[in-house]
Amino acid sequence: MRVHEGEVFGLLGPNGAGKSTLVKILMTVIRPSRLQGSILGKPVGHKPTLKKVGYLPEHHRFPKHLRAGEVLDYFAALSGVPRSVRRRRTDEMLELVGMSDWKKQRVGEFSKGMQQRIGIAQALMNDPSILMLDEPTDGVDPVGRMEIRDLLIRLRDQGRTIFINSHLLSELEMVCNRVAIMVKGRVSMEGTIDDLTSASKRYEIVVDGDLPPAVEASIGEDVSVLESDRSRLVLPNADSHKVQPIIDHLRSSGVVIESVQPVRESLEELFMRAVHSTGEDAATPGAIKGKVSQS
Repeated sequence: MRVHEGEVFGLLGPNGAGKSTLVKILMTVIRPSRLQGSILGKPVGHKPTLKKVGYLPEHHRFPKHLRAGEVLDYFAALSGVPRSVRRRRTDEMLELVGMSDWKKQRVGEFSKGMQQRIGIAQALMNDPSILMLDEPTDGVDPVGRMEIRDLLIRLRDQGRTIFINSHLLSELEMVCNRVAIMVKGRVSMEGTIDDLTSASKRYEIVVDGDLPPAVEASIGEDVSVLESDRSRLVLPNADSHKVQPIIDHLRSSGVVIESVQPVRESLEELFMRAVHSTGEDAATPGAIKGKVSQS
């Protein structure tokens, strides 16, 4: 597994696949019995390199009595950020995550979405080369998820490298450049969503009523009519140019077209395919192995 510079990379997998375990290994929260991997060209666990990584754990806990600005200052100090820099970065990061108005409010009074935004802000205080986010939208309501998603898009547009571990597929589909799907401790698939779903790309044409048998017989072998739904035509591996003659033929035959749309496998469908295609002989959760780095 390789994470490229300046991209948002999503790590997916069912519960127990080893996603959080991998993130904790990369951050040296836990230590593996065996490991091959690097971050920013250095072996996993290289302490000077860890200073270049921002980290938001899955179940983070901030001292409830601290105010938002104090949380950022405290964790930046743990990362070795000088005091003069911390003061400036605190205001900048609070503004970035939309929390400037709550700088002096205690984090114990924050909603889950607000705490997640403060968590992302503290992970950015050391101006990291890589941002590691473990389930950043877990337990957050739809409004909070949208705000965090918009924030991740802004960070991506700034050229940040972001590694996200999550099981919220719809969220990742909107922000990730590439994804990897982990099943039973091994990466089952990796690549862009377009590349991973290219075999499923097709056009679907929906017509008004059942397709007349004579028209169905004349549209060619490359077009299939769903047996259970004779009003839907499927053109596998077709591009927009190949669809036009079919549309012209249907219209000239008096068939009323209700819709024409490109369709591909969703990230959820891709995920389910990866999970079900992994046999019982797949690796056990202790077999995590790979490379997470910038190239």
